[in-house]
Amino acid sequence: MDLYTSSRRIARTFQLDGRPIAHHEHALVGDGSSCALIGVDGSISWLCLPRFDSPSVFASILDPEIGGRCQLAPTTAGCESRQAYDDDTNVLQTLFHREGSGTAVLTDFMPWTEDRPRSLHELHRMIEVREGALDFSLVFDPRFDYARGETTIEVTEHGALATSPDGERLAISISPVARFETRSAGGVEARFTLRAGRRAWAVLAYGTRQVEPTARYRPFEQLRRTRRFWRSWSARLRYDGPWRHDVLRSALTLKLLQYVPTGAMVAAPTTSLPVSPDGLRNWDYRFSWTRDSAMAVRAMNLIGYGPEALEFFRFVCDGVDRRSGLDLMLGIEGGDVPSEVTLPHLAGHNGSGHVRIGNAASLQIQHDITGPLLDATYIFERSGGLVTLRLWREIRSLVSRAADLRSEPDHGIWEPRDEPRHHVHSKLMTWVALDRAIRMAPHFGGDADLAHWIRCRDELAAEILQRGVDPTRPSFVESYDGKDVDASLLAVSLYGFLQPDDPRVIGTVDRIQNELAEGPFVRRYRAADGIGTDEGCFVLCGFWLAEALALAGRLDEGLEVMRNHVGAANHVGLLAEEIDAASRAPLGNFPQAFSHLGLIQAAARLDLALRLRDEGGEQPPRHALELSD
Repeated sequence: MDLYTSSRRIARTFQLDGRPIAHHEHALVGDGSSCALIGVDGSISWLCLPRFDSPSVFASILDPEIGGRCQLAPTTAGCESRQAYDDDTNVLQTLFHREGSGTAVLTDFMPWTEDRPRSLHELHRMIEVREGALDFSLVFDPRFDYARGETTIEVTEHGALATSPDGERLAISISPVARFETRSAGGVEARFTLRAGRRAWAVLAYGTRQVEPTARYRPFEQLRRTRRFWRSWSARLRYDGPWRHDVLRSALTLKLLQYVPTGAMVAAPTTSLPVSPDGLRNWDYRFSWTRDSAMAVRAMNLIGYGPEALEFFRFVCDGVDRRSGLDLMLGIEGGDVPSEVTLPHLAGHNGSGHVRIGNAASLQIQHDITGPLLDATYIFERSGGLVTLRLWREIRSLVSRAADLRSEPDHGIWEPRDEPRHHVHSKLMTWVALDRAIRMAPHFGGDADLAHWIRCRDELAAEILQRGVDPTRPSFVESYDGKDVDASLLAVSLYGFLQPDDPRVIGTVDRIQNELAEGPFVRRYRAADGIGTDEGCFVLCGFWLAEALALAGRLDEGLEVMRNHVGAANHVGLLAEEIDAASRAPLGNFPQAFSHLGLIQAAARLDLALRLRDEGGEQPPRHALELSD
């Protein structure tokens, strides 16, 4: 059932009045190597080819004047627009309607099937008029290499071919054939009229040497096969709770964020979308964080996507084996993250400036990352995976190193750009690494280091409880001997360090709500972090809070937090990194893997709590809320 005939709720109708489209007014399509952001105005505003971390081809989301775009939309004034995904797929539909003129549906997808060669990168667009007649414009204006180089466009019989000085090529084919004309603003444009029952195809193909007729791409068959793939994939979902639609959309989004050739998952497919108007917190997220991948193992296992969890797990473990250590983040091919540089020629989203590529945080010291990896390894083993002896030897080395570094300061989970400190969350996650290694060691016949690990774990627990708790009140603090609180401390109960009814856990949850919450949303922290600008509320932290409240026996509070954070998704169910609590506008890179991972985990935990409460008539004990992986 498509958007034209569906009775599903559409969250928002957009008036196409020429205003700039905000970054969250987009949906995502992808092919397992890269993703495109497509706005409600029919514009491809962001696309890097051939990979997530390649230079952009279209980047009007970062500079509408010179960034480049491909837009297919009506020219008829006064059109409204709606957007939704075809059921259980990542095939996007955008409906255009003008009262008294006509209605059309634009279908966008990047072909994705199990047997499709990964060297092919295409984006297919079909516009079909359902009522009346509408005039359309197809703008093709690629700007290779983040718009740093010259782009040459040759108009041909079947479309146009764009070429960069380095030999990059992007072709667009159109059928029925409409002649492209050069635009004064750059690129080329084709105009045509369609009446009810008529359709047109436009196919973008990267790397081709010539413009082919659209029929040679077999677009109808590609659409059928892509829909069939996504619907088969969605049918594997093992979650039937009250947030099933949202969990499935999160899973579909995470699948789009996976670089299939290696199994890596990017934190987000974008760079430099701002969380503050001045752009000082603009970062490049098109890389794979170890922490994110470890969280993905847990989340995807929970809802029935074991193969994807295994691919995330393998990517991280392959990196450990290849590089003889654990990196904070890796490039999607498993290599180093590029050095951070700024592109001053791009204006930035909404003029925020500070467009950055590469990420200097890759050079930070973050001791917490071993904990999520060991937790993921433990889950992998429990859920039927086989940790090999070779991998166990690598893990032993990582755990021993974590034990040796447990007394050293680090930069912490939130990557502040100031001096290292003794972050309590990092100490806690080192405890998790030791605890999970201790539990796994018997599977390998015991371990020579086991006694040492047990001693280190217990000493670290005592140290956290002595120096990581505010002496004036029952609450954990952000860093040793400090006074501030931060939202990462919610992990104290989520990872089983203390029981959730411990007064220090309850006091921490209360402080986070009192000091960091803005309505139902939660800031990461309020202390200075060396960047010198404000930000919004962090979506993942809200989902953590919902879980912590459920564990603490405050299920109704947790449900209210959950409802608000699920409601923070945009019109097609995508979540950004942060949210402005006052306007509820999404902020930061988009869509954000962290946010969707948090949604899945919280949905599973709260659904279990609801079921147990319904069966027993009271709040279930904490141990009953342990999630089965």
